[in-house]
Amino acid sequence: MRILITGGAGFLGSHLSDVLLQAGHSVICMDNLLTGRVENIAHLLGHERFSFVKYNVCDYLHIEGPLDAVMHFASPASPQDYLEFPIATLKVGALGTHKVLGLAKAKGARFLLASTSEVYGDPLVNPQPESYWGNVNPISPRGVYDEAKRFAEAITMAYHRYHAVDTRIVRIFNTFGPRMRPNDGRVVSTFIVQALQGKPLSVFGDGSQTRSFCYVDDLVRGITGLLLLDSDKSVEQRTDRKFLLRQEEDENGTSMHEPVNIGNPRELTVLGIAKLVLELTRSSSHITHHPLPADDPKVRRPDISRARALLKWEPQVQLEEALLRTIDYFKKVI
Repeated sequence: MRILITGGAGFLGSHLSDVLLQAGHSVICMDNLLTGRVENIAHLLGHERFSFVKYNVCDYLHIEGPLDAVMHFASPASPQDYLEFPIATLKVGALGTHKVLGLAKAKGARFLLASTSEVYGDPLVNPQPESYWGNVNPISPRGVYDEAKRFAEAITMAYHRYHAVDTRIVRIFNTFGPRMRPNDGRVVSTFIVQALQGKPLSVFGDGSQTRSFCYVDDLVRGITGLLLLDSDKSVEQRTDRKFLLRQEEDENGTSMHEPVNIGNPRELTVLGIAKLVLELTRSSSHITHHPLPADDPKVRRPDISRARALLKWEPQVQLEEALLRTIDYFKKVI
């Protein structure tokens, strides 16, 4: 397959590029480097099946030659980033998604949207199944990310139903691993860097809010599984509206076109994660508490029943092992 990954120089996009190239596919990486980094893909530059294009997907979008798939990962993705770039976050979720959907339609390509657990907002049910509509404050500071992704999901399904674009939507829960930016403001990277530097670990509130963390290798395996699901179908079948409607559900009754949660259902408190990082880094740092940000979710845990049924997927890397791998990475880069 020839695959375009927007946001391909980001944390997840670069790992996806690695895996898809290893599987024999060709990858076009597109990124405007707002939050992505060339360092993430430096080892791929010069690869015969990899190319990098510095470009903003909110602008006119054209790719020469055929495309088999478009994976839309372009977006600021940490609270620090989308609070710093609120307009850019909204634009890439709306205009950017519109542009790449149009490209997928023109090329007869499969489209995969990187959505997020943030569409559930501050959830009133736990764990969160894909059928839950969420509890989002659209005018809060972090609402720019939540609503950008909710709109992106809506227009993706509209292109699927109206234009017969073969679509996939993955709702990504908290993920960590090598190539995260040390200063990206995410929980795991922040705690590890603070612990390694001997600084206090910053816990917001009393730390009783919960999160579920998935290692990047597991997440990428789930995403590529969703992308390649049913990939034996011809282009003609994948762009035929009647065929798609007949194929709305697989033999398990699970729609491959509707959102799929990919994440680790193991739930921990933020305070518990901080203590685990201190233990694994053998740091003498202590924990300090700070006011909770606006609309910070109290719980976050995926129901992965659909991923299990549709993809036969679940996480394999244990949290402690994943944290040790990530700690080793940050020891080398900070």
